[in-house]
Order: sequence, then structure tokens, then C-alpha cells
Amino acid sequence: MSTITAESLGSAGFKKDYGLRYAYVAGSMYKGIASKQLVVAMGNAGMMGYLGTGGMSFADIEAAIDFIQSQLPVNQSYGMNLLCNLEQPEVEEQTVDVLLKRGIRFIEAAAFMRMTPSLVRWRLNGLKRNSGGGIERPRRTLAKVSRPEVASAFMQPAPEALVKALLGAGKITAVEAELSQSIPMADEICVEADSGGHTDQGVAYALMPAMFVLRDEMMRKYGYDQPIKVGAAGGIGTPHAAAAAFIMGADFILTGSINQCTVEAGTSDAAKDLLQELNVQDTGYAPAGDMFEIGARVQVAKRGLFFPARANKLYELYQRHGSIEEIDEKTRQQIQERYFRRSFEDVWNETRTYYLRTRSATLSDIERNPKRKMALIFRWYFIHTTRLAMRGSDEQKVDYQIHCGPAMGAFNQWVKGTELQPWRNRHVAQIGERLMQDTASLLRDRFVAMSL
Repeated sequence: MSTITAESLGSAGFKKDYGLRYAYVAGSMYKGIASKQLVVAMGNAGMMGYLGTGGMSFADIEAAIDFIQSQLPVNQSYGMNLLCNLEQPEVEEQTVDVLLKRGIRFIEAAAFMRMTPSLVRWRLNGLKRNSGGGIERPRRTLAKVSRPEVASAFMQPAPEALVKALLGAGKITAVEAELSQSIPMADEICVEADSGGHTDQGVAYALMPAMFVLRDEMMRKYGYDQPIKVGAAGGIGTPHAAAAAFIMGADFILTGSINQCTVEAGTSDAAKDLLQELNVQDTGYAPAGDMFEIGARVQVAKRGLFFPARANKLYELYQRHGSIEEIDEKTRQQIQERYFRRSFEDVWNETRTYYLRTRSATLSDIERNPKRKMALIFRWYFIHTTRLAMRGSDEQKVDYQIHCGPAMGAFNQWVKGTELQPWRNRHVAQIGERLMQDTASLLRDRFVAMSL
């Protein structure tokens, strides 16, 4: 089994499509935690990273693109995150405008539950037939999914109703509309098991086989001229986890949590200090601030932090009460003094100012709906706790919200006692290369042991 090398792992087609040395990708982390420096470091090492554009201003996204393009060779692959935004679809649309204007070729589509007009517009932009009759896809989409029904939507062609609407609005050409039904919405499906951040708490050993069966079914049904690749993410922080993914048939692997605790990650030293000490049991689940009302969950660091318990308490109160005023006085005082460290009135004034600036048309309806107003006041805590962690605030350290999965703890145990134990020695590309090299070595050893 000496032929197993780091370079041979995964799909040769995936590596060729992106011009990569390894079938290894660093996934996006919002608000630029997957930073421009991280993307450049990955690119210069023959791997690929996706900039975490979610929550970034358009000016900051463009500045990051300028930096990345100035630091990487012209043909080196890199990508941008496109985050679904059902509350403000115009943000998603404007993000696509920026990516198309700047000539971005690769995106990581995240948090999509269904196909949207802006995602379809991105996917179809520039489609044409080449001289051999094949379809040229100038832009590639890697879709992060955790549910088979969402994967199914990405494995199918663009919904005809959306294609017709875009054509009628002059946002795509007749050629692009025609070719839309001959390609899937995504070139690659990245199957997220129980990851940091938004999670459906899926089990990789169950999800991956189901996704392979679904992929094969869609390939037979639509007869695409290029195979849909299926990769693995969630819980990958050691060679053992990566080996399991490749053995199951993953075309590539994508890491997230472990990259947040590197020199290049765009978060605070204080957050990295906390991440460096985690073990596999040191994460928990909390409501997702951006989908608070529907009870969506995120996985976060919990060791030494009050955020998970406090966030769950807020959601419990939201479920039980119709307004802030219905909550008993003692609990209201506790939230204002200990959780928020400011009054509900101050929080609402800040929230109201934001809505006046961005969504003024909906403000009057919100103010007439006490439960909706309560939800937005509670949502403020989730925004605030993310800022605390990213800034490394000493004042409210116990309230840090740090999205993280158990892969971080597993990684910490793997590198314990080595030069990579201190995070200041952890560089994202070196971690990727070492993970792939040690995965190949582990697989060689395991195959030899099994053949005896």
C-alpha cells in the first residue's frame, strides 16, 4: 500500500478541476474569521480556502478580494462564501453582484434550504457550449448541506420557474436558460456532519452513504456530463477522522473548527486561547441567533463560558411568553444586569436604529408585535456575544459565543506535547498538509495491518 500518498487521497477530478495539490479545503467561517490571510495561505500551499463573507460589508469583501488577488498567482483557486439570507434577500443578491463584478469563479453556498433567484443567477452566469458540444461552466458551486432533501435540490437542475423569471427579467440569457437544465445546481456537495456553528447534529457514518446513493440516483436520472463530487465535513480534526472520510469514499474533505485556532484566523487571541484548551466534550448546543424564532441550533464552545446556558434560557423564555413584560421581574432584572449588562430599553434603541437604517418598512409592524419585539431584543445578545469573542473583550469573557465542533478538541489531543500545541505555532496551510500526510501514513499502516 505504498502507493497511498497525501496527494493521491480523494478525487483526482476534484483536484484537477480546482488545480489543487490535495483534496483538502478550508471552509468559510463568518465575519471574516476565515480571513483573507487564511485564503492566501491555503492558496500558496496548493490547497483552497473560502473567505467568510457572511456578515462582512460589501466594501470589506471587495477589499479582501483585492488583497487575495494581489497575493495569489492568477490561476490559483480560491473561493468566497455565499450565505443564504431569507430575511434580506437583497443582501444575497448584492453579494452575487459583487462576486460577478469581481470575476469570482468559485463559491461555497451555505445555509440554503431551497434554491434562490440569486443563487441560480450565479450558477448560470456565463454558461455556453464549447466547440466539442460540451457545456462550459465558468463558475463552480460547492454546496454545504446536512440534509438529503437539500442535497437533492442542489443535485438537480435549477428550478424552471426561477429560470423563467430570471430570463424574463433580463438577468440571464436565452442560452444560459437553455443550458440550465443540463447541469446540477452544485458541482460539489459537502456533507456536514455534526459541525461547529449551524448543525443538524448529523452522524457522518449515516449521512455519507445516504448522500452517495442520492448522488448516483441523480446522475442516472439526469445524465450529467460531469460527475457530482461528494465531500465530507464536520468532526474532521485528526488523521483518523480524515481517513474515515476517505475510506467511505469522500472526494475531498473540508475543515472548519480547527482553522479558527490558527494564526491566520480573523478572530481574537483571547478566543484562540480558549479554543486551544478544549477537549472533545467541551462543546454544547445553543439557539442560532440568526434563526432564533424557529429554534435552529448552533454548536459552540462551552468550557468556562456561560453563553450556551444563557442563550438556551433566552429561547426558553421566548417560547413561554408573549412579551418581555410577561417575564417575571426577577428574571428580567437578571437578564439586564448579568446577560446584557444594559437595559432592555437601551438594547431596543440600538436595534431600532439598525432597523431604521436597513429595514425601516418593517419597523412599525414589529413595534405592534410584542413577541416579535422580544425576539429581536433577545437576538441582540447573540450579536453582542459574537462581537465580544471576536474583539477579545476582557469585560464579558464568560459570554463569548464561539462556534466550534468537537474536531477542535480532537485536534488539541492529537497535537498535545508537540510544537503545534500552542496556537501561535499553528498555521492553517501547515495543518492541512500535516493532516493529509499523516492520514496517508495512517491508511498505509492500517491496510498493512489488515492484510496480515
